Amino acid sequence: MSKPVYGKQAAPSKMSEKNSGPAWALCIAFILFLGWAPFQVGLFNGMRVEFEKPIYVAALLSGLLLLVCVVLYFKTFKLDEQRDLLTLAAILLPLTYALSLWGAASHYMAMNMLFTQFTYAAVFITSVYLLRQKQLNNVIQLGILAIAYLIVGFGLLNWLGSWKLAGSLVGWFSDTVVNGKYTEAVMTDSNGLRLTSIFQYANTYAAFLMAFLFVALFALIRSRKWYGQLMHGFMLVPFIVSLLLTLSRGGLVLMPVVFIILLLFLKPVQQLLWIINLAIAGVLSLLITNPVTRLGLELNTAFTSTAALHGWGYLLGASACTAALCWVVQHYLAPWLSRKLGSIESRRWSGAWIPVVSVAGVLIIAFLFIGTSARNILPANIGTRLENINFKQHSVLERFTFYKDAMKVVKDYPVLGTGGGGWASLYEHYQNNPYLSRQVHNFFLQYLIEVGILGFIVFMGFILFIFYKYIRGYLKRDNDDYNNGFFYLIIALSILVHSLLDFNMSYAFMGIMVFLGLGGMTVVMESRPLRLRWNKLWIRAGYFGLLGIGTGYLLFLSLGYISSSSEAYAAKKLVNVSQSYDEIKAPLVQALKTRPNHPESAAYLSMLDQQVFTQTQNEQFLDESYAVLTRALEGEPYNKDLLSQLAKYYDLKGQSEESLQVYQDNADKFMWDINWYDHLISRASLLGLQAYAKQDEAGKQKYFDSALASYKHITDGIEHLKTLPPEQLQGREFFVTSTIALNAGRIQSLSGDGEAAGATVKQGFINGYEDLTDAGTLWTTDWYSGVISRSQELGAAALKRALDAYALGQTDLGDQETVNKERYFKTGLDAYAHAAADEEWFSALPAEEQQGRGAMITSAMLLNAGKIQYLSKQFQAAAATLQQGLNEDYNDAVNRETARWYLAVLQRTQSAQDQAVYDKLIAADPEEAVKINEVAVMPL
Repeated sequence: MSKPVYGKQAAPSKMSEKNSGPAWALCIAFILFLGWAPFQVGLFNGMRVEFEKPIYVAALLSGLLLLVCVVLYFKTFKLDEQRDLLTLAAILLPLTYALSLWGAASHYMAMNMLFTQFTYAAVFITSVYLLRQKQLNNVIQLGILAIAYLIVGFGLLNWLGSWKLAGSLVGWFSDTVVNGKYTEAVMTDSNGLRLTSIFQYANTYAAFLMAFLFVALFALIRSRKWYGQLMHGFMLVPFIVSLLLTLSRGGLVLMPVVFIILLLFLKPVQQLLWIINLAIAGVLSLLITNPVTRLGLELNTAFTSTAALHGWGYLLGASACTAALCWVVQHYLAPWLSRKLGSIESRRWSGAWIPVVSVAGVLIIAFLFIGTSARNILPANIGTRLENINFKQHSVLERFTFYKDAMKVVKDYPVLGTGGGGWASLYEHYQNNPYLSRQVHNFFLQYLIEVGILGFIVFMGFILFIFYKYIRGYLKRDNDDYNNGFFYLIIALSILVHSLLDFNMSYAFMGIMVFLGLGGMTVVMESRPLRLRWNKLWIRAGYFGLLGIGTGYLLFLSLGYISSSSEAYAAKKLVNVSQSYDEIKAPLVQALKTRPNHPESAAYLSMLDQQVFTQTQNEQFLDESYAVLTRALEGEPYNKDLLSQLAKYYDLKGQSEESLQVYQDNADKFMWDINWYDHLISRASLLGLQAYAKQDEAGKQKYFDSALASYKHITDGIEHLKTLPPEQLQGREFFVTSTIALNAGRIQSLSGDGEAAGATVKQGFINGYEDLTDAGTLWTTDWYSGVISRSQELGAAALKRALDAYALGQTDLGDQETVNKERYFKTGLDAYAHAAADEEWFSALPAEEQQGRGAMITSAMLLNAGKIQYLSKQFQAAAATLQQGLNEDYNDAVNRETARWYLAVLQRTQSAQDQAVYDKLIAADPEEAVKINEVAVMPL
């Protein structure tokens, strides 16, 4: 039987003089890459040009490191054992993503994931060769710890108000720093402020903190130097406090799970030292969490040096005390425990009883902090998060829904998957309710969706083999090799376990850490000689040849993608500051040369062309818009923005039926997007009314049936949402909008079902319109006028309440009232648009059908619609609407008010004053001058 080979025997004991210099250079470059990555490589799943360039740069840098590694270790590389074969197997991971490009839901996101997976493979292979050399291994471990400690310090700088200092430290190389501040290093959501450091997402930062808290604890206990013990002990408190400040329930729930799993790898003395040192840091962290939380909340509102110094005083004082106590434990208690318990460590299962007891201890602590008033020692926001930990909590229920919907995708794309980013592209088609989540919140399920069963088997076989061989070899390995491997096991295991509940691996830096961890485990795993003779020159040369060619090709692609991304980002910034069509278009054209289906660039260029067409009526711009859209949609058939632009193109061409067809053909892709169905029903209704006016019975019925079928989809969906558990949030709003109610109700009325029409309109006009919908007379001039006037009143009142709430610091109330304001204003403008459309439509009817039917646009409607547009900051539209409502009778109060608001719009926008209207208004009432100014300066 062949003997297993362990890391120490397999690794060269000393680097040759020839390779020592290059190897050290590669090691330093590798550490610098790891230090660059966390501040650059963010989320890569979305369609945002800001996130894509660092992905391509990471692929470029890691590819260059891999090529250097290939050159450096070509002569010493042998295919003698299982460890060597894993460096070949790593190439299969990006290859499965390359296969999934065939039929990918989004070519753009699939390519991004291919580059990312190549980065992971390059990091894995490079780390396997570097970490075999003990000195380089130690340096890399120190480098990783230094990076982790800097990330924690960076987060606490932001929490304690020193965001300018934090931004200046990384702003010279990070695009995430805007106006001197790192974007969302402290994020805000419904739970209040949450610490995120570099990650901009609190739960992923919690996963990072959990992993490196245990790494720091391990480094503390392993260290034989007093300064090492003090340094690592000092950092335990910042890790724990930062973890609490993330308010991450997943982090708090999974931390003890991972801790107990890790204890199983330790001997009893080490287990006790882990528990004692962590307990010391935990108690001191809890003592300062309240004041540090309170001061952080204050400092993120208004910075004062006194409060900042107090916050740092608490942190540094507790950290120093922890460091001193941990040193005492390691210096005095650890040797005593080794003498007392050393004899039992050789006994079988001696390392199991402490983890078993720890489970009971964790359950008791969890009960105290979740089920009793003991949680009151924590800040209120943290206590509330703990109190809400249960299986009926909305985030838990939502995750279960994600997982069920994910399996629907797998069923339809079983073998090769959907390609990278497949869930983000497809989830709206499969979702059970209208949640917004471009992530499955489970890394393994998301991986299965993207590469299918074939790729998933490859990936799981790869990581499970490494874990299996590491664990088998753990019992037989000498202490030094075990320690090195355990450092990396902690990182990989912690992040992967947390990724069962969240999308940490959607941050490329976290993925890099996991594959670095897998590489470190591979170096010291049990590795048997290969039975087949793989170590032949032609096999080794072929492997390195293919690796070099593949890497070179991806490096070439990455250079092109970096250039394209730079042009796309430049154009995106120009959109906000330039009015020059040619200036904005130039970088977009360059961006699309390399990537013709880049969705964001295509959408921007198409939008520009359509805007220019509306100004010039030059068909050339529409033709270019169509060419750009159709080319992009070949690779992005599920991109909502591109499809909406295509529908708009048909609208501009006057091809209303083709526009409707875009919405009908793609409605199943966006099953819970109420705006999509709003547009669909509006277009079907308009075409049906046009056919009705032309007495085209077949056409009328076709379009009316389409609109009513979509309306039924909405009402069925509303009923389905009532079946959700009461604790589960439904996600986006899904309701009968005023536009849908007016269109569907009108169709039902014309189809002879007046009762259904009345019921439909009532669904779209609630919370303030009940008396109008109960009046019995709909679609008349008076009814429309009443709706528009009521919308203006309700919206203005909601606006005032929102402004008052913001002034008092009541952000949640202010946000809710802002939503109310926008909904009321939209209802009023929808009613105004329908009244105008009705006036035009009724005029097209045969004369005999016009009797006693239809609505007319009145001056009162124009006044209230103009007010709504003004209060919505649609100043140009407001001026046009109000001007349309003016007449020569300035004795009429409505006309004077219309003129007042019209002149106020001009004054607010600093437009040329309409002197004729002003003179007539002041002549009628001199006090109007003051009233105009009051409207012009009113807060909005």
